[in-house]
Amino acid sequence: EELLLLICSYLDAQALGRLGQVCRRLRFLSSRDLLAAGIPVKERVKVSQNWRHGRCRRETVLKWKCLMPWMELDGEYLYLSQAENIQAYRLCPDGTGLQRHPEAIFSGHQEDVCRFVLVNSHIVSGGGDGNIVLHKIHGSYSIKFSAHEQEVNCVDFQGGLIVSGSRDRTAKVWSLSAGRVGQCLHTVQTEDRVWSIAISPLLSSFVTGTACCGHTSPLRIWDLESGQLLTCLGTDFHHGAGVLDVFYETPSLLLSCGYDTYIRYWDIRTSTRKCVQEWEEPHDSALYCIRSDKNHMIASGSSYYGVVRLWDKRQTRCLQSFHLSSPTSSPVYCLRFSTTHLYAALASALHVLDFTAP
Repeated sequence: EELLLLICSYLDAQALGRLGQVCRRLRFLSSRDLLAAGIPVKERVKVSQNWRHGRCRRETVLKWKCLMPWMELDGEYLYLSQAENIQAYRLCPDGTGLQRHPEAIFSGHQEDVCRFVLVNSHIVSGGGDGNIVLHKIHGSYSIKFSAHEQEVNCVDFQGGLIVSGSRDRTAKVWSLSAGRVGQCLHTVQTEDRVWSIAISPLLSSFVTGTACCGHTSPLRIWDLESGQLLTCLGTDFHHGAGVLDVFYETPSLLLSCGYDTYIRYWDIRTSTRKCVQEWEEPHDSALYCIRSDKNHMIASGSSYYGVVRLWDKRQTRCLQSFHLSSPTSSPVYCLRFSTTHLYAALASALHVLDFTAP
């Protein structure tokens, strides 16, 4: 598959369209996000001993038809998007996984949920229908409003404000204060598709990660109050090196990953032109998601064969890797982890790695 993608990466849009008419396999390859982005393949808690040495028990706890799921962890529950719904699963007290049937289902979208966040007992989701839906977990309270002209690829929610990013090349700031619920405060013209978004812990700014199909950096920081551009991060991104996930560790420390196969660690206090540290995915795969324990540990999810990698910031190479969907291939769309477990959502299953195994 990697060799076919390499060949396909040299084709223009018209040639890819013709190639996709040959057979189902080539149609699937020619429609991959990696090719649509136009990226050349090459350009493109403290760790326990079990984590460090890769000793774990692996389990597939849920299966479904092919989806692009997202998830959040909250105490005793795992929230997982499946098609147009978000389902809440109780984690088993013995740490063996989660219950097979959801205890609650949150609906409201007419198309698939693209991303959602869980903050202060509220779920905020963006969907392929262009809408944003707000649910209160312990109650029947919910709000739905039209947000974008195309799918809402990403959302974040903090301090009574929602930020959203869309395929329609805009990012928007929304109010949830009394009397102004669902009111758009700012519309930012990003001039590129927005894949990821995050509000700074200081609630003063937010960062957008875009497809990098234009002439500006795909990582930009905007003022939350005025919607004005504050700064661009980096200067050496290749065309098509879209940023698929961003994660704030602190108000000044930020992690990013995407189609160019790199995890980048930014310290806004020292430099906005160059990241302070970077790690390259060794098999040249796009990175769909990242998470950090806000200490030394980073987990990343790759676009091929459900590969999850564990990284130690104090080292230059990958600490451990786990192939969760071999021999078939699937991206890791989302992952979350604690000091004992790691949850990875693939195209057709949710996998759990238990690092308490002997």
